[in-house]
Amino acid sequence: SAMEPPLPPLSGAAAVLLLLPLLLVPVALLARRRRGRRAPPLSLLVVAGSGGHTTEILRLLSCLSESYSPRHYIFADSDKMSEAKIRSFEQKRAERFSNSQYLKIFTLDRIPRSREVRQSWISSVVTTLYSILYSFPLTYKLKPDLILCNGPGTCVPVCISALLLGLLGIKRAIIVYVESICRVETLSLSGKILYYFSDYFIVQWPALKEKYPKSVYLGRIV
Repeated sequence: SAMEPPLPPLSGAAAVLLLLPLLLVPVALLARRRRGRRAPPLSLLVVAGSGGHTTEILRLLSCLSESYSPRHYIFADSDKMSEAKIRSFEQKRAERFSNSQYLKIFTLDRIPRSREVRQSWISSVVTTLYSILYSFPLTYKLKPDLILCNGPGTCVPVCISALLLGLLGIKRAIIVYVESICRVETLSLSGKILYYFSDYFIVQWPALKEKYPKSVYLGRIV
């Protein structure tokens, strides 16, 4: 029989409509409010990365409402480009939500990179452990409700730190992982690790959904 054509990517509007309910789940799980009182803002931690990772994650953030506040950005200390992109994005966001009741608060923090390109596996274990030790007190200070990441190696120590906070009964954060659009048939190393620990694991190609049944396929969303 003739091979069926691949599924077309979802339009931006359709993808957002499907994605937002997943990202709004933490509101129902974490918000404790009386009847008739407006839901409080949701603390969001975003892990940015060099290259296209930051561009993709900022496109995703542009779809979220002003209720996601404050926004805490974490990226590697060797990342020279993400800070400028984030500041530009936040400036445009402040203009967009100029009448919002929530303050336009965001923070920027750097952590040691867990693994450099072509770094040996043995030395990667050491640098990753160091990055986790550095990330834990930072994550403890921020205590995010939701963590959003899309593949940079920096997200692994941050998410592990958040998982430790949950295991210790300090703070339970919802982890939403969106695999990069560049990953068509195989997951990134970060994805292979966080596939087992994230609350929602979103892929943008049907081939990945077939290989990883826990994942959620929404078509192209960034």
